[in-house]
Amino acid sequence: MAAFESAFDKEIDFLADNIASILTTNTYSPNQDTHDYHNDITNQLSTANGYTAENGTGTGEMLGTKTHDNTLNVSTFDAANTVWTSSGSGFTGRRLVHCDVTPGVSATDPLLWWIDFGQDETASGGGTFTIAYNASGIASITPADATGFP
Repeated sequence: MAAFESAFDKEIDFLADNIASILTTNTYSPNQDTHDYHNDITNQLSTANGYTAENGTGTGEMLGTKTHDNTLNVSTFDAANTVWTSSGSGFTGRRLVHCDVTPGVSATDPLLWWIDFGQDETASGGGTFTIAYNASGIASITPADATGFP
């Protein structure tokens, strides 16, 4: 719900803004009713072993080759897969959060959506941690039919 409010308040421009990919541990519990900005994300992975933590200023991994399509009243957002190359002992993540970090202040960087992997996923040292987005897009929004309009 918060992402819709941020979009309608003109806080998010998916195509033009820097959208960060943020990995968290299994102890982060997203709350769509109260989590609206970057500062609500807890338990992000620390910068180490090929992962760079996002501090709200665009220091982490940004989405590349972003697209937005609106066909047959379905608004679909997509981007190139996100890839981290691990080093050392690697790292483990459970959830991926996308956040617009263009404002550059954690308290005003809007959250877009999150993905729960269903289990902890680990990149071993020297391996890659790849988020392969669904072929139909990262996220889709289908508005309900409106009645009462001329």
